Amino acid sequence: MLLAPATVALAAALVARAPWWLLAVLGLASLVPRHFRLPRVLWMLTFYLLWEAAALVAMFVLWVASGAGWHLDTPAFRRAHYALAGVLLRILFWQARRVLRLRIRVMGDAPERDAPNRDAPNRDAPASPLAPGRPLIVASRHAGPGDSFILVHLLINRFRREPRIVLVEALQWDPAVDVLLHRLPNRFIVPTRWSAAGPGRGPAPGESRWTAAQEVGALARGLGGNGAMLIFPEGGKFTKERKFRRIERLMRSGWTGHARRAAALSHVLAPQPGGMLAALDAAPDADVVFIGHTGLEGMATLSGVWRDLPLDKRIVIQAWHVPHADIPHGTEARNEWLFTWFERIDGWIGSNQPLA
Repeated sequence: MLLAPATVALAAALVARAPWWLLAVLGLASLVPRHFRLPRVLWMLTFYLLWEAAALVAMFVLWVASGAGWHLDTPAFRRAHYALAGVLLRILFWQARRVLRLRIRVMGDAPERDAPNRDAPNRDAPASPLAPGRPLIVASRHAGPGDSFILVHLLINRFRREPRIVLVEALQWDPAVDVLLHRLPNRFIVPTRWSAAGPGRGPAPGESRWTAAQEVGALARGLGGNGAMLIFPEGGKFTKERKFRRIERLMRSGWTGHARRAAALSHVLAPQPGGMLAALDAAPDADVVFIGHTGLEGMATLSGVWRDLPLDKRIVIQAWHVPHADIPHGTEARNEWLFTWFERIDGWIGSNQPLA
């Protein structure tokens, strides 16, 4: 709770005391293609601080307008917060596009085009897998917090959806993310281990993983035609250490076949099915869209962002649509189905690596 007012105070002090000529120089230098790495980073940090503060002030205004929070959980104020999230993300990606040379291409929805340059939907185009009109569970490959921002931006601003998100607890350290997402139907969870009983079999005695799965299931209930639940079945971004730990857990659980298949994965982790299965059970009429993407692999850490700047960054997103009628029934069948899909995502990533 202390981070939010501290962020606003720091931003106000920056605006009041920082030389405007210095901010102008940083802003202009950051726009020069392929040059000025340090000014580019300093400008984005400054911009993000001001963006955070503006978001917090806007949410405070909504809190006051709701009767000091009395009506925050009503449909009208929920829509207002989704609208605010859309505006904030559009501004953030407008800046990222110019300063970081970030380009996003979405495939799997004809015709293909770059986003966020074109947030408005093309009404003459065939329906996208992510278009509104039916409830969706969006299961994505995970490569760090950047893909969460990108996918939520696309769901809100391009596809006019109201996403519900399953996020790691650590993102609550971001004050604006913390306040905004706690006012909307989302869940922050602690990444947990596989059950000793094996994937999808429920927790071993004394384990709390099932509680997280129940929370995910509760989040998926009541998805409307504009609703989309965003989940990352890997439970974290890919690293070699996590890959080996995941394989070891599968081996200890007796899932030797899955362990061998997990060892063959080069870009994604073996999915942890508990949350995904809970979401499917809670939203039986929902279609599923699987998401693979490339271009964010080097930007999962600050050192990676520093290393990649100031080169242009092109992110390619592939969406695969699975109608709810094609989703198998039963725990074992769904475990196999989910694992097979992540093998397909892994293969697609390997075939679509960005050029060095």
